[in-house]
Amino acid sequence: MTKNRPFGTSVSTITEPKLEFAFEVRLRFTRAQMIEGMPSGANRSAVYVDSGEFSGPHLRGKAVPNSGGDYALFRPDDTAQFDARYMLQEDDGTLILVNNRGYLWGYRDDTMQRLRAMAFAGGPAVSPSEYYLRAFPSFEVAAGKHDWLTRYVFIGIGERKTDGNLIRYFALL
Repeated sequence: MTKNRPFGTSVSTITEPKLEFAFEVRLRFTRAQMIEGMPSGANRSAVYVDSGEFSGPHLRGKAVPNSGGDYALFRPDDTAQFDARYMLQEDDGTLILVNNRGYLWGYRDDTMQRLRAMAFAGGPAVSPSEYYLRAFPSFEVAAGKHDWLTRYVFIGIGERKTDGNLIRYFALL
């Protein structure tokens, strides 16, 4: 049996890793909750997926509203360690469960404060050049046309928007 290989025959080697663009996801979350002052010194936030879309060379569709969200841990070192789960639905009807983890932190001491002000208090936009937003997702999907998502390692590079995130995902070949 030949497995679906949407990225052709190129492969990474131990000395030359190769990445190929897979798709991007734009999520909007307007509802947020926060558990502040936990005994660990951290805060736990929850933002819920309200809407979104995704597209790439082999996928296109919409985020399933109210199918999950991001439960980020805001650590005392001002790093957000995110842990998101939500559903995407491909235009062909295929459901895809995304389990996305990663980190968001600022290159300057005030960056995370400004990002929080942007996201939760209508503050000015913060340039993506001022922070590190990286993700390492995994996917669950039915066997078939899109099950290649379950066989590749992906990395995401993201931007924080006033109402959510934009993350571009690349497959490690």
